[in-house]
Amino acid sequence: GVRSVADVERLLKSGADKVSINTAAIARPELITEIASRFGVQVLVLSADARRVQGGVRTPSGYEVTTHGGKQSTGIDLLEWIGQACERGAGEVLLNSMDADGTKAGFDIEMLQAVRPVCPVPLIASGGAGSVEHFVAAAQAGADAVLGASVFHFGEITVAEVKAALSAAGFPIR
Repeated sequence: GVRSVADVERLLKSGADKVSINTAAIARPELITEIASRFGVQVLVLSADARRVQGGVRTPSGYEVTTHGGKQSTGIDLLEWIGQACERGAGEVLLNSMDADGTKAGFDIEMLQAVRPVCPVPLIASGGAGSVEHFVAAAQAGADAVLGASVFHFGEITVAEVKAALSAAGFPIR
């Protein structure tokens, strides 16, 4: 629901370190520049909900940005959007594969590998985590950070297990 510089200011004054935007940035890309200019790029996380193109939608990369939990198409090419958002001042990108989200079948490795070359800022993989091996695969594909939800909420795996697997694979852990 972050839609303005004033919203970001209110959140930062309430103790937030970072703020994520998605739909508002799609509606008005200048918002990225405004937030980054006012508060610094380290504050701004671009949340990109994306999926493989379906039906009549065509994008150069084969991936499209969506809104409303992946239900609404934008027709915007994912790689072009991330490149533009980073140029405008996004300090991190949270990439959520709507195709993989909730499946527990693993992160969308192909999407991560496609995004990594156009994303000069930290890239966070989201959507599809089901095992510790999935987290390692995402890091190997270029993710700087990995996000899991239900696997932790339901106790299927622990954060400690993920950290141990990433460490064993040679990734620095804190």
